[in-house]
Amino acid sequence: MQTEDHVSCLKTDLVKSCGTFHILVGVTGSVAALKLPLLVSQLLQLSGVDVRVITTEHAKHFYNPAEVSVKIYSDKDEWEMWTQRSDPVLHIELRRWADLLVIAPLDANTLGKVANGICDNLLTCVVRAWDTSRPLLFCPAMNTAMWQHPITARQVSSLKEFGYVEIPCIAKKLVCGDEGKGAMAEVSTIVSAVKQYLQKPDESSEKT
Repeated sequence: MQTEDHVSCLKTDLVKSCGTFHILVGVTGSVAALKLPLLVSQLLQLSGVDVRVITTEHAKHFYNPAEVSVKIYSDKDEWEMWTQRSDPVLHIELRRWADLLVIAPLDANTLGKVANGICDNLLTCVVRAWDTSRPLLFCPAMNTAMWQHPITARQVSSLKEFGYVEIPCIAKKLVCGDEGKGAMAEVSTIVSAVKQYLQKPDESSEKT
């Protein structure tokens, strides 16, 4: 019965609203995940948008879900919602629902996974199934020493080759005490970048 309730809630929650721009926020295990409530609240201030969140398990350590005013999906939801062939597959349903995916923050671990096609959690499965004709924005965030490692530039380059858009990290004093590049872009910068893509999903088809 609980599974049936989950499936019913999924179908209700991920109904696409005509004329609404659907934004999916991915959040991973960087300290910058503590900015998730602020990011969601500012995105919701944009006209004509709807927002959902996908969290990794490690990201949950840094924010209070009670402060996030939209539905948050996690790995547990994926596995609880599917028990038989007729059930929806959550990472595919989320991929269909979203007009834009922004991963903020994108930690070093998930960066490595995405660059190499690994899809071992709900977020990375959505990314692997992503429709590359739709925008995917990523906001790297990691310790300066990790950012400076040679493999980081190679992995960021791979994501950009896939057609994904980098919202560059910035230099500041990090929570760990180190100072240098690696901090996630400011929330206002991320919101401004998302805003550039806002349009009604069916706008282009209306003109043809």
